[in-house]
Amino acid sequence: MKKIIAMLGVVLLMSGGAMAQSEAGAIWLLINPGARFCGMGEVGAGLADDAYASYWNPAGLGFLRGRELALTHVNWLPNLVSDIYYEFLGYRQFIKDVGTIGGNIILMNLGEQQRMDERGNYLGDFNSFMLAVTGSYGTALTRRSSLGVSIKMVHQHLTDQGAGKEMGKGYSTNFCFDVGYLKHQFLTKNLTLGLNLANIGPKIAFIDVAQADPMPTNLKFGLVYKIGGEYNRLSIALDINKVLVAAYPDRDIDGDERVGGYDVNGHAISGGQYNKDGQKEFSYTDEWYKGMFTSWIDDWLLVYDSKVDGIGEDVGGGLNKWGQKADKDGNTNDGSLATEFKKLTYNFGLEYWYSNLFAIRAGCMYDKMGAITMKGKWPVPTFGAGLRWAGMGFDFGYTAGDPGHPRQNTMLFSMNIKF
Repeated sequence: MKKIIAMLGVVLLMSGGAMAQSEAGAIWLLINPGARFCGMGEVGAGLADDAYASYWNPAGLGFLRGRELALTHVNWLPNLVSDIYYEFLGYRQFIKDVGTIGGNIILMNLGEQQRMDERGNYLGDFNSFMLAVTGSYGTALTRRSSLGVSIKMVHQHLTDQGAGKEMGKGYSTNFCFDVGYLKHQFLTKNLTLGLNLANIGPKIAFIDVAQADPMPTNLKFGLVYKIGGEYNRLSIALDINKVLVAAYPDRDIDGDERVGGYDVNGHAISGGQYNKDGQKEFSYTDEWYKGMFTSWIDDWLLVYDSKVDGIGEDVGGGLNKWGQKADKDGNTNDGSLATEFKKLTYNFGLEYWYSNLFAIRAGCMYDKMGAITMKGKWPVPTFGAGLRWAGMGFDFGYTAGDPGHPRQNTMLFSMNIKF
């Protein structure tokens, strides 16, 4: 991958492509590690029973003993480019009378780019990468429940400097945290509940602070049902994901047939983002502490599908300016509770173990809006297998997908070492 425009395209693909207004930044933090989990349809909030718990649900650390090291390697978006790699290194260790500590390091290498000036002149090459370093702690609250927390440093290095007259820098360093909860024997003896609220933190800014994007705060709700005995065991898992980012498009709230034009005090100014009543009409996102709540209703309560506000305007071919289908009046009918459910991602997986030696896995992902995985009408199937012997573990995961999609034929390789 040699051109900076290709790298930016990759970032959009990692966010599913449907997020035309860039609702969240650092969406790569939602790429799920571990060939075992990804072979099961990318479920893990209720499993979290190995060194990957620091990512999937830090509460899972509370039930673990001993020490373990985990590694994952992925050639990301193999159908698009050949030099994007995702690397994961995780660790956990039990400390008597303290609990279990853990952590992970994630490196997303975006490859080499070419720097161009405003006139298209070549200025040299540079490398882009993303890095996240996480420290986690989990402890048992009771024999059946546990709590976990993680603190995360996120460094994104897109470029060494801006282009042309851009002010600021092409890299950022931010901090965020995760909170997780795990409950065994939830409702029934064989059912486990897992909750993980990840990437809670302030907005991310690169070149322009005024255009900072929210952290991809994400809620994972997981259920796992386990059956079987010593030699044959089956786990049935379900995860539901909700990205807790509240984003609002440009809209003409007061009906004066224009967006903005005033300051917050209702004074007419050039480039003003408010209307005369002090209501913000330019696109914006809520802060994280507010977005965790408003993200559940931002597409339900707001009416932004009318021709007047410019969101539903038919620009030809039955589409609005965001590329969405619109009726003859230009309405997309997005302002409904149904839209909130469309933004959920559903993950389903099965794992069968013969003794503690061999496992086969299958699952699927359904992401209608393309917020986390890949947009599509049908679930995306996944498959995997694993081996365990003398404290060593090897896992393979495979994501199928629609022909031609960059994530089709993605293969993951993982290794676990207990010592």
